[in-house]
Amino acid sequence: MMLQKKKKYIVMVFVGILISLSIDSVIPFQKQGHNKIYDFIFSILLTIVIWEGNLFIDRKLNIKFPWVQKPMRRLFVQFPIGTLFSAVSIYIGMSIYNTYFCEIPENFKNTLFSSSIIIGTLFSIVLIGIEISIQFFNQWKNSLVEIEKYKTESVKAQLQNIKNQINPHFLFNNLSVLSSLVYKDQDKAVDFINQLSKVYRYLLDNVNTELVTLEHELTFIKSYTYLLQIRFQANIIFKLDIDPIYLHNLIPPMALQMLFENAIKHNEISHEQPLTILVTVSNNQLVTSNNLQLRTNHEPSSKTGLQNIKDRYKHFSDREVEIIESETFYTVKLPLLHH
Repeated sequence: MMLQKKKKYIVMVFVGILISLSIDSVIPFQKQGHNKIYDFIFSILLTIVIWEGNLFIDRKLNIKFPWVQKPMRRLFVQFPIGTLFSAVSIYIGMSIYNTYFCEIPENFKNTLFSSSIIIGTLFSIVLIGIEISIQFFNQWKNSLVEIEKYKTESVKAQLQNIKNQINPHFLFNNLSVLSSLVYKDQDKAVDFINQLSKVYRYLLDNVNTELVTLEHELTFIKSYTYLLQIRFQANIIFKLDIDPIYLHNLIPPMALQMLFENAIKHNEISHEQPLTILVTVSNNQLVTSNNLQLRTNHEPSSKTGLQNIKDRYKHFSDREVEIIESETFYTVKLPLLHH
């Protein structure tokens, strides 16, 4: 990093001298007692100010108009701002030069000022253009690396979803419930099979899907909670209180189901200790909360499922998944995303 900075300032010194020589070749300026070394020093200092100033502008605009996302808008904003900054800086610099370094004859001042501004601005545009092009190329290269990284993490997340959701325990538990229903209530057994098929159809259809509407996820959750309700009866309670205006917002598929699965996995569920899972929307977040009643044989959670959700959100939003745990409640807040 230090080596790069040293090279940059060496280039600035070279450019400053080159600009001074270019102006002198276009409009030779001779005055008794005038030392050309002052011209070189002043030109170098002014080059550093203009170069660093334009890079400062570039950094600020990176926040508002990233090159990779908004290249044309960035170009139309940065070009006039950079040009104006360079021209004004040269004019102020020449005024300082005229006042403190070497007084320029009146009949020569306007020509020298205008020539210095034109030559200096052209040099600054070319050099800052090269600097920004290098930055743009580096950002573009980094974005490709990020895309490949995301693809890898996305595949891992998809595989993790399959492992978490289509697992032997899930299937075994539901088949056990189904076998008992076949003898007790054949109509309910048919309904159970239909809901089970909807759950697996959703899981298979969305293995490669990055985001789904909240409405789509809730339709799946209704089938999923139906299976759990048959299995746990009144020992588990689901309360979904969501305003329809949020149904077109987006979340990663199976994210809500994963939170339900975690709640069931880690908490006691019995007639004496029913588990209540509440889902609401607050501050543009999908809030899932359950009463905390950890199993007596509770093992520390690996939090693989939650990390899976967090990793997927990183690629779509700067807003983070929030986890709040108290002595009595466990709450997870998922940001609702927009198209």
